[in-house]
Amino acid sequence: MTVGCLGDIAFEVSAKSIKTIRDATWSGSASIATHQRHLQNSLQEFVGIDPDSFTFNFRISAWLGSNPLTDINKLFEYERSGTAVRLIIGGRGYGKYRWLIKKHKVTLEHYDKWGNLVGADIAVTLTEYTRG
Repeated sequence: MTVGCLGDIAFEVSAKSIKTIRDATWSGSASIATHQRHLQNSLQEFVGIDPDSFTFNFRISAWLGSNPLTDINKLFEYERSGTAVRLIIGGRGYGKYRWLIKKHKVTLEHYDKWGNLVGADIAVTLTEYTRG
């Protein structure tokens, strides 16, 4: 059963495959300008909202029914081309529109006896991409 996706990278749970996110954090902030005034207190002004960020980790394992290099290559392609992708978890879309992959970290965990990658942990940082 598919429980979510990031673009074409599906998060799923079944008898043959397990690929789910963990340690997810969604954060946002306001943009505040500080105006310095001579011999007076500074004046704060709300000037807008900064883009939200979303971070999470997931594990890809050939033993759990996934091909690590396939998903890693998709992730790299999204990041390096600046492709804005949807983030859906549990049938709910997150964010106002789409997300850009700002940063990733791949920990290459396990290899088979021929040196092929069979397991990796991936940390992803997304930044919100809104329509103009």
